Amino acid sequence: MAGDTLTSEEYIQHHLTNLTYGRFEDGHWGFAHGSEDIAEMGVWAINVDTMFWSLTLGFVFILVFFMAARKVTTGVPGTLQNFCEISVEFVENNVTQVFGNRPNPIIGPLSLTILIWVFLMNLMDLVPVDFIPYAAQLAGVPYFKVVPTTDPNVTLGMSFGVFVLVIYYNFKIKGPIKFGAGLFTHPIPHWSMYWVNLILELVDMIAKPLSQGLRLFGNLYAGEMIFILIALLPFYVQWALSLPWAIFHILIICLQAFVFMILTIVYLTQAHDTGEH
Repeated sequence: MAGDTLTSEEYIQHHLTNLTYGRFEDGHWGFAHGSEDIAEMGVWAINVDTMFWSLTLGFVFILVFFMAARKVTTGVPGTLQNFCEISVEFVENNVTQVFGNRPNPIIGPLSLTILIWVFLMNLMDLVPVDFIPYAAQLAGVPYFKVVPTTDPNVTLGMSFGVFVLVIYYNFKIKGPIKFGAGLFTHPIPHWSMYWVNLILELVDMIAKPLSQGLRLFGNLYAGEMIFILIALLPFYVQWALSLPWAIFHILIICLQAFVFMILTIVYLTQAHDTGEH
């Protein structure tokens, strides 16, 4: 598929284009047939392939842990139970080390969900780049990206979800008055610097979800791009390059899932901190 009917530029563009459904300028709804249609739709659009794989992998996560919970045993555990127990213990240790023993019913489940869900979405980057898109084309679907975390709508959506929780717990734990006062008095507790402090704090607050989401997106997008570029090479060269890169990329896949989880724990820990800066 890499060089049969498409030029290299068209091949890359095709693999980087989402299956998008939205409203055109004339008011009718439908699927986009290229980047120009996507630009025309603007915000009135949704990446169907991203939603499909995100929800599918979310259900896979729920199903795996549900099956493990149903078959849990105090005797010799099976492979599935071992995997789930190791995952839960790993998350619990990180939460305890960073968040401590503060009472919060969602920090553990949220961290576990982020770790496994992001890992599964990242893992789709190891599927051969032509395999699923080519099968989709045979079914009449022109575009079908398979790595949700290469879509900034997903990564920024998750990071802003964490941001909303951070704001909520800042208000709940510190109270609106103390939280608002901290925006003006940190890092320089002098009345002449209050507005400077406010600007710095607002920039810091906005930068956290942006950096958290864009870091995940950038790393997975770069990995996907390298796989696409390798697919453009002759077949015998592909095997020589794709395997080493895939092995290295496994580290990126795991690391980025962990980083997103640990940043979430850190940000929520800061929101629960009632002490002085």
